Amino acid sequence: MATHFLGDTAVLTGRTLRHVTRSLDTIITTAITPIAIMLMFVYVFGGAIDTGSVSYVNYMLPGILLITIASGISYTAFRLFGDMQGGIFERFHSMPIARSGVLWAHVLTSLVANVISLVLVFGVALLMGFRSGAGVLSWLAVAGILILFTLALTWIAVIPGLTAKSVDGASAFSYPLVFLPFISSAFVPTGTMPGPVRAFAEHQPVTSIVNTLRGLLTQQPVGTDVWTALAWCAGILVVAYVFANVSYRRRIS
Repeated sequence: MATHFLGDTAVLTGRTLRHVTRSLDTIITTAITPIAIMLMFVYVFGGAIDTGSVSYVNYMLPGILLITIASGISYTAFRLFGDMQGGIFERFHSMPIARSGVLWAHVLTSLVANVISLVLVFGVALLMGFRSGAGVLSWLAVAGILILFTLALTWIAVIPGLTAKSVDGASAFSYPLVFLPFISSAFVPTGTMPGPVRAFAEHQPVTSIVNTLRGLLTQQPVGTDVWTALAWCAGILVVAYVFANVSYRRRIS
């Protein structure tokens, strides 16, 4: 059964990946907005923001990486919605394949596409002066958190991809997710924010994830932020996975 599922998922993932490789402009477009934000903040606002001994590009890169992922998952919802409207799912369900493999193919494709976008953003950050003395274990931890965050948001994207009534509705859900890093420690220290905004910023998931990534990349102590970040990512992933599968069963029943 497991071999059947893995084989079907691999074939279906190959199909969706071919769609991505035929339209690489979607990946480039996903990376353009975060890169533009990074350029603007570093070269326009960076000189006015005090981040201590950490250069501003190093300080704000973790937030840009999360924005990159939030931008990229909108295409997952878009591709899934297109398959639902095009009748592809009904065709697959008439074949002897694992039904869950259809969703996992879109999730794995999202993961690959977002990794490519993240690499592009990292490349531009290096050109802008980003440097890190982090060791191998720290880089592996950074990669693991980004992958976990990508999976969590991708399963969120699956829900509107299955339930939206229009293509705009399928992708519009990502806008609040892109905006969330701006009300966090991603671009400025939360201590500079007014009371209510500061309270929200310090207790929303992005702040703990950003603080953890920043600490790992700058070789600073991450404290309890790493456990808070992992708890947020894992919690969102589990809840989104359950709701996505419930929506899927209702849609195909």
